[in-house]
Amino acid sequence: RVTRCLCPHLQDPKYPVENLLREDCHQPWLGCPQDRSRSLRVELQLERASPIGYVDVGNCGCAFLQIEVGRSSWPLHQPFLTLVPSVTLMSPADSKLDRNRCGVRMFKEG
Repeated sequence: RVTRCLCPHLQDPKYPVENLLREDCHQPWLGCPQDRSRSLRVELQLERASPIGYVDVGNCGCAFLQIEVGRSSWPLHQPFLTLVPSVTLMSPADSKLDRNRCGVRMFKEG
């Protein structure tokens, strides 16, 4: 179970990162419309160390996704490990034309 979300980026005040933890509504987490970095990052902390067998990701306009994992007990300078390498969630054409923005991708242990 995820107990904490940390987002070091600007985010849309109407769609904050805390939406990822809410079970009572299905609102997205979106970046700030004025932020032109076109990149978002969130750190999710689990209740305890747990094996991760699968991850389901709901998409709302994201073209690419990468999932990295680590442990809170690791030194700060230790890099995260890649759980899911960079994958395409939207084609370049869909991204330019603002089509097929929403969907779900499921990743499981291989």
